[in-house]
Amino acid sequence: MQGVKARIIAVGKIKKKWIAAGVNEYLKRLPRMEIQEIKDTGKEKEAEKILAMLKQYDNLIVLSEDGEMFDSIELSQLLNQEMAQDVVFAIGGQDGVSETLKQSARRVLSLSRLTFPHELARLILVEQIYRAQTIINHQSYHR
Repeated sequence: MQGVKARIIAVGKIKKKWIAAGVNEYLKRLPRMEIQEIKDTGKEKEAEKILAMLKQYDNLIVLSEDGEMFDSIELSQLLNQEMAQDVVFAIGGQDGVSETLKQSARRVLSLSRLTFPHELARLILVEQIYRAQTIINHQSYHR
């Protein structure tokens, strides 16, 4: 089975136990996924930290409310195309992400036109990555 290899760099820690439990459940199903947390220090400093954590061939996808929107099948197609290189998703803190980070990204993605707390955005993103993997592998999770 082909697995999506991706990394999430997220600002802040998950404080709500139910969100952490949900994220951990999907991480069990995504053995090639890792999450790195950085401290909430303001958009510009966070951007510097995130950019410093990237490797030369990483494809950076930044989550922002003003980004492109994909449905689950389109996201799976995007991830399937990008899997030759490591995909890194960046989730900002409660103030969002800086323009510098958006400009450095290969893509800027919006999960929805709705606004979510950044902790919940992490859970939604991990679930959608899992869903994309099941679509790529023709499994029955996505109906």
